[in-house]
Amino acid sequence: MTQYSVSPEATRDAIVSALGDKVRSINIGLGEVTVVVAAADYHAAAELLRDSRECRFEQLIDLCGVDFSEYKDAAHDGPRFCVVSHLLSVTLNQRVRLKVFATDDAMPMVDSVNDIWNSANWFEREAFDLFGIVFNGHDDLRRILTDYGFIGHPFRKDFPTTGHVEMRYDAEQARVVYQPVTIEAREITPRIVREDKYGGLQ
Repeated sequence: MTQYSVSPEATRDAIVSALGDKVRSINIGLGEVTVVVAAADYHAAAELLRDSRECRFEQLIDLCGVDFSEYKDAAHDGPRFCVVSHLLSVTLNQRVRLKVFATDDAMPMVDSVNDIWNSANWFEREAFDLFGIVFNGHDDLRRILTDYGFIGHPFRKDFPTTGHVEMRYDAEQARVVYQPVTIEAREITPRIVREDKYGGLQ
């Protein structure tokens, strides 16, 4: 099979041609193309990116969630939750980053692309588990990294670093039990060695 090397500018132009008015924004940064589409157009855009002759993104190599609520320590003007997919065209030797924002911060939801790329299956489950993003049309959307009884979504910016509950083995009950977190928040200041000639240094 002949391999082609496509410039980022050519990839951008091919995506704009394939998606048309579904493109909300598209840019090139560090040699990579990023395209943003609306949640209502996400599934259709994904299909076009896979099937268009100039795009041919046959593989989804990564998909993750992003919480923009404290992005770069500044207020983000727009929806809080985003799904980012990285697509690869083996045929044309090109890549694209596809982004879609969920319209409802309280109940973030976007369409599943698992029927387009089956590699999305576990990636979407992970984004659901860690960020609480619901993928409409996913036929097996359940937690994949946390316990089934886990409360909350640990990659959200407002999730406490200590969690809500902890579990331990109770010898008297001969089983694992859940209880409120007993870890006390404290600030640890590292000890600074100020001895003369410490470690042989002058």
